Amino acid sequence: MSALDALSATSAAAAAAGGSAARAEPGSAERFLKLLVAQMQNQDPLNPLDNAQVTSQIAQINTVAGIDKLNQSMQGLNSHFMQMQTLQGAALVGRGVVVEGNRLSSVDGGPAQGGFELATAADRVTLEILNGAGVVIDSVDLGAQSDGRHGFAWAPPAGVDGGAAHSFRVVARAGAASVAAVPMMRDHVDAVATGGDGLNLELRLSGSVPYGRIKAFN
Repeated sequence: MSALDALSATSAAAAAAGGSAARAEPGSAERFLKLLVAQMQNQDPLNPLDNAQVTSQIAQINTVAGIDKLNQSMQGLNSHFMQMQTLQGAALVGRGVVVEGNRLSSVDGGPAQGGFELATAADRVTLEILNGAGVVIDSVDLGAQSDGRHGFAWAPPAGVDGGAAHSFRVVARAGAASVAAVPMMRDHVDAVATGGDGLNLELRLSGSVPYGRIKAFN
């Protein structure tokens, strides 16, 4: 195999295995260029390289060099983005948030608060409060509700310990059909952390939660 054939084979392999900028290896252009120079130095004087072949190989070298530079730029941007995300995340420590979950929480000793999100409008929505054993201890008729996100406040009835751990569920119906209801709960940001998956918030009740799962900030 001639050096030019080796260069073509290497270029084809690079195009097949690294068809995107993210998969190009630094230094690929330099290796291609060395192969091309070696071929030109050892070419047969009676059968010199075809200009079209040389032009094609140089174009491939330029493409790989551009991919290498793009890779370096993307790595720099990613590092900068992670630093900015960490700084912004630090400002969230101490903030209240809303995430998916069914635990009730009280603010300053007031009524316990929670929320839910309906996939479609419902003509009847019922809020059920459960104790630590999963037994329904109270039921509240919320009436008809539109689709989207809704909040509620629950005050424990007489005989129910408001300081105990309670959870809730929402039962929604439109006629005879059930309506999907996603429970929402209040939580508190205690810390932030960055990793391969991006920014994670360490929440007091929910543990580690990706930033993208936060529904709202209080």
